[in-house]
Amino acid sequence: MKPHPLGRALILAFGILSAPALSVAEGLPDLGEAAQSDFSPAMERRIGESVMQDIRRDAAWLDDPEVNGYLNRLGNRLSAQSEESRQEFEFFALKDPTLNAFAMPGGYIGVHTGLILAAKSESELASVLAHEISHVTQRHLARLINKSGQGQVTSLLALAVAILAARSSPDLAMGAVMAGQGAAIQNQLNYSRDFEREADRTGLGVLERSGFDIRGMSSFFERLQQSGRLYENNAPGYLRTHPLTTERLADMGNRIQSRPYRQVADSLEFQLVRAKLRAQDGTSREAVTEFETRLKDRSFAGSEAAVRYGLAQALLRDGKTAAADREVGELRRLKAQSPMIETLAAQLHLKQGDAAGAAKLLRTAQQRFPQERAIAYGLVEALQEARLPQEAIKVTIDDLQNYPSDARMHALQAKTYALLGQRLQQHRALGESYALQGQLAAAVDQLELAQKSGDGNFYEQSQVDSRLREMKLRLAEETRLAKQAKEKK
Repeated sequence: MKPHPLGRALILAFGILSAPALSVAEGLPDLGEAAQSDFSPAMERRIGESVMQDIRRDAAWLDDPEVNGYLNRLGNRLSAQSEESRQEFEFFALKDPTLNAFAMPGGYIGVHTGLILAAKSESELASVLAHEISHVTQRHLARLINKSGQGQVTSLLALAVAILAARSSPDLAMGAVMAGQGAAIQNQLNYSRDFEREADRTGLGVLERSGFDIRGMSSFFERLQQSGRLYENNAPGYLRTHPLTTERLADMGNRIQSRPYRQVADSLEFQLVRAKLRAQDGTSREAVTEFETRLKDRSFAGSEAAVRYGLAQALLRDGKTAAADREVGELRRLKAQSPMIETLAAQLHLKQGDAAGAAKLLRTAQQRFPQERAIAYGLVEALQEARLPQEAIKVTIDDLQNYPSDARMHALQAKTYALLGQRLQQHRALGESYALQGQLAAAVDQLELAQKSGDGNFYEQSQVDSRLREMKLRLAEETRLAKQAKEKK
């Protein structure tokens, strides 16, 4: 199967916008530090945010708060041990069977579901994230800006946008890359070995300080290299965008040999996330058969709970609610503890028409796992289904005090206000959701509807008026910048 055009385009865009390494990693050339100030982290973040707006609207975007929540917890554990722990990161998954991951400007790191499933241990998955984190913290993009100059940056960013726009047609995307850009791209890729070596070395340190088995990095890369040899014309995408040389593997091996051996067990969450993704592969019947076979053969790979959880997910997908419920009962018998099990149990209650039971289960789960976003979302949805909008609105208000930038919760709040017939608050909440997703025009439209609703008090109306003025100013500035960029082309 060909790599998803979005994933390939984004990785290529970052490859173009990547730069030679500094001498932070021993043995690498000193290529200058001026870009650290010339191209600020704030500017990188803005570029990343802009591209993320497109990614979230793409069919490959995996809108799963449990999978993305796990990736962010794993990634944040690693980034906390990086040289630049103040850097913001956002980790996300894309539905793509190919083995790939990529870093974008501003700390956005994408991971293909195929890579998560291919990792044989949590340390292997962590090693890939540590490598991508190092691309960001070592400011590879800023170093390219230092070398190429600001004029080149404009053309490269325009190229990245063109590639994203053409992601539905791989041939068109590659045509955009080749049109007049070949020499510039090749010039930058010539430096890739240096910054890949730097990311390896920095990533190993991050991996070790985070408590993972550093051998996971070499074992994963060696397996990728073997795949590349077996399938020369269809090598894993990670090899094409992260050139893997014998010297790199030898360098990793030498560093790892000097470290003491550390055996690290996989977390249950890692195993459950993989089981959930595998349950979504192929047809529902195929997924059920796979997990049933593993149970029959006692092929648990260290976790019977993960296999039973995967089977329950596959059965739910196949419409076998009662059978899925029995597997959740087996998970209770095994005393498996995870918020993912609680949300699955709640989904089964909802499927059986027991919204009140789902809400009761999730209220209890929220007390045990107060920071789990999937439980918060599920609770609001269950309360909506149980026709308890007053309780649901209280949950959203309390939650948004702690997570004011959660676009999904703002959208759930908007739906709840709609159930209550409060039109001003409905449109205001939906406007906030759009604004947080970078859709300023849609946010303005919603706030204008809120302004005209006529059902809010003076205080609420004043809040809407103030927010609408702010959104219009932001939209005007965004339009002005877009016009300037267009005129420079």
